[in-house]
Parts: sequence; structure tokens; C-alpha cells
Amino acid sequence: MKQPVEQFSLRALNGREIEISKFDQVPYQESYEAMASFAKLRSEQDHDQIWLLQHPPVYTQGTACNLNTLLPSDIALVKTDRGGQITYHGPGQIVMYPMLALKQYSIGVKALVSKLEQSMIDTLFDLGIEARRRDDAPGVYVGGSKIGALGLRIRKGTSYHGLSLNVNMDLSPFNNIDPCGYQGLKVTNIVDHSPEKVDVNDVANTLLKKFISSL
Repeated sequence: MKQPVEQFSLRALNGREIEISKFDQVPYQESYEAMASFAKLRSEQDHDQIWLLQHPPVYTQGTACNLNTLLPSDIALVKTDRGGQITYHGPGQIVMYPMLALKQYSIGVKALVSKLEQSMIDTLFDLGIEARRRDDAPGVYVGGSKIGALGLRIRKGTSYHGLSLNVNMDLSPFNNIDPCGYQGLKVTNIVDHSPEKVDVNDVANTLLKKFISSL
């Protein structure tokens, strides 16, 4: 895994220290292998981790993915061990990977999903954007369009993978798939709904603060 451009620690409400690493663009396969290895090999002395980054263009396939929905494309496809279907990552999209020992926060997978979704909803609220969950389709939505997605895996009690939030990205690669397995699902960006200029790093910082404050 490449070196982060910024690294620091924050404490959750329970006092547990979390190491934060911010990266520039990281190839998906590289970050996937690194976080899976961390979850598999971590010791009790290892601090929890949260990574914030962006990926070069890539489609990622979850364990429930049906590739019949993928149209021909020059964009790479990576098969992963996260839950869910197929999605797209690219520049202009914030990705946050929380690698947390869930028992230390007295939460399970459903609670973590809820906290990740709420952190996106609260971040968007601060930008004057009303967002919500949907019972029939996990993630975060503005109107009828998806703006935030998530998928997780738990190994030896540690979470990995995480969420993606569309800030200012090229959405056209989503046309080659049924996003997250839902035919005809529209996607959108923060910049399409915010009257103010939006900075990707500022959104990442707000997202991180909202999530940490929920732990």
C-alpha cells in the first residue's frame, strides 16, 4: 500500500484510538489486498484504521453480483469478498474504509451500516442537501437517485470495505451496469445539488468527523 499523504489519530467516544490515513488515488486491487490482509493478520495491539481515498476508474463485484448486467467496457473489473452487487469507483468519489474491531464499539454489522449511512446523510445535510435511506435498496439517496453506496466484510471481528460518496465524478460509467444490482437506478453527485462550490477534501473531512462522532 502506498504511503498516505496525511496520517493522524482520533479517539472514538469510547476512548478507543483510531488511526486515520488519507491517500491520493490508490488502485483498487492494492487497497483491497491491504485491508483484507490487515483484518486477517491484525493483533490486539494494532489500532483500528480508517482510510480515506479515491480510486482510478474500476468496477467492483460483490459476492451477490450478477455479471449479466455489465455491458462491455475498457474499465477494469475486480471481484471482491464484500457483500452486495456491482458498483463503480472513480476520481471525484470519496471512499472511506473503516477497519474496526466491532466488539470494542458494542455494535454489529447492521449498526455499522446504519452509522455509515447516517454519516453520509449528515454530511449532505451540512451542504444543504436532503438525503435519505431506502428500505428496498441499501445506500443513501437524493430524490430518486443514489449518491452513496456501501458494502462490508467482517473477518475475525474486524470490518473492512466501506462506503463511497459521489462528489464530483464522471457518472457515465454507471450506464454500463445496474448500480448495486438495481435496473434503471439513477445516480447523482453532490455538485448536482449544492449551490456552493464543493471541495472533495472538505467533504471527506466532514464525512470522517460525522462517522467518528457516531462511534
